[in-house]
Amino acid sequence: MIEFNPDDIQIIEVPVGRDMMLIITGGAAHIGAVSTAYRTPDGIEVQTSNVPGHKEYTISEDLARKAVEVLDRTVTVAAGIHYDQLTKEEIQSIVAIVNERMDNYLKKMKRSMSLLRTP
Repeated sequence: MIEFNPDDIQIIEVPVGRDMMLIITGGAAHIGAVSTAYRTPDGIEVQTSNVPGHKEYTISEDLARKAVEVLDRTVTVAAGIHYDQLTKEEIQSIVAIVNERMDNYLKKMKRSMSLLRTP
């Protein structure tokens, strides 16, 4: 049985040229959903593919959109988090943890991008 452990939820960054792939896992790592967000003349578009029966698309889409807003590049978020027999409260906790970790990652990236632009 895979029990909920907030410490093993992670975001892994994989630069792909100018673009970015972010892999979010926790518990039994897998691919549940993949969302790619990119800028168009009309705003930010997101395309998502999810494995039937998996619910990670509910967070991957928002996270990909949020990352494009900060990083200003195409971003793909692959998410796969699985723990056995989660309660509704534990699911809400996982979503909060993932959002907090993404916010921290994006703040760190924003700081490093501004340092690179400073002469």
